[in-house]
Amino acid sequence: MFTERFSSFVCPGDVITCEIEGFTVSARIIPDDCPDPPDQRQDGFWPSLYKDAPGFIGPGNNFRARFAKAQAQAEAIMASWRKGEWFYCGIVLSISLDGVELAPLAASLWGIEANYPETDNNNLTEVAGNLLPDAVTAAREVLARLARLSPSVLADPGKEPPDGRV
Repeated sequence: MFTERFSSFVCPGDVITCEIEGFTVSARIIPDDCPDPPDQRQDGFWPSLYKDAPGFIGPGNNFRARFAKAQAQAEAIMASWRKGEWFYCGIVLSISLDGVELAPLAASLWGIEANYPETDNNNLTEVAGNLLPDAVTAAREVLARLARLSPSVLADPGKEPPDGRV
């Protein structure tokens, strides 16, 4: 598990690392390349008074006041996104062993909010932790493929395996 955490304000390229099963795992923040704004990415981003619409705030007391509050929050989030105060990113895990990178893209998840208003970015560290099992599996698969190489190929990396396996 990651004991190091992403900070409460992050930038693209920020990295946290941990050691697991002898591997060094790095989790990096990469900007999401989808330019869609939050209201186009999320059904129900804008609150609604209509029962069958995404974003329906539900019946109950003070529904108009709750709607006004939800509308103001959505507008503030959009304004903050337009100013570049928060962004969508991916968390990309890479794994190395003794300084040799085995899996540069071992696991990833995209469309995650970074520096989202009134949050502390704990979600970024949580996502990295959730991706750890997949990343370790990817590294083990690389090691298994390397172990199948004949000793002559390992001694002479330019030499092809006698049976064509890689």
